[in-house]
Amino acid sequence: MSDQLLPSTFLFRFSAPCLYCPAPWGKEGAALGEEFRLPSLTTLDGGPEGPDVRAAWHESGLAVSVRVTGKRQPPWCRDNRIDESDGLRLWIDTRDTHNIHRAGRFCHWFVLLPTGGGHRLNEPLAAMLPINRARELPRPVRTETIRIQSRKLPDGYQLDAFIPSTALTGFDPVEHPRLGFMYAVVDRELGNRTWCSSPEFPYSEDPSLWATLELVKG
Repeated sequence: MSDQLLPSTFLFRFSAPCLYCPAPWGKEGAALGEEFRLPSLTTLDGGPEGPDVRAAWHESGLAVSVRVTGKRQPPWCRDNRIDESDGLRLWIDTRDTHNIHRAGRFCHWFVLLPTGGGHRLNEPLAAMLPINRARELPRPVRTETIRIQSRKLPDGYQLDAFIPSTALTGFDPVEHPRLGFMYAVVDRELGNRTWCSSPEFPYSEDPSLWATLELVKG
């Protein structure tokens, strides 16, 4: 049993580059190469390599992609139980504020599901949910403005999404080129995997536990 009381990721503030992409979305979704892959911070505590999550930015918004493999069962997704479904959770703070413990109006929570939408519940689904205990909420978002695609893999799925700048209150890459950022890949079969905070900490509502994406151009 380890004598370490706190995980390494709790003791430091981490940042990672998010590269610029001139064409972040197309007919095939977000075609993000290996250079857009976010580093796995869970390995700092001796954990396994994290999921393949990639991100890119453009003046018009943010593109994200996740590849989930190693599954034997289809993802469990329900449009009436979005917060419990398998998929990708994103928390984004367009002001990268780490000295607050309650979300403000620049903090967003997006849930992206590979299935669960449409009449047959087999289409991808995107939603923005209110953050628990938030002092203020960002402006409302029409979820149909979030572009999303998914495809089945032999042992999992790939999910791509593009969140437009209109869905991100305060998004301004020139004046504010750093974003508070956190993700969690939720899966009933494989377990939940997070980027920079252990599950026992309240990262879903505390922006001080998020890391930073640096919007890099060039």
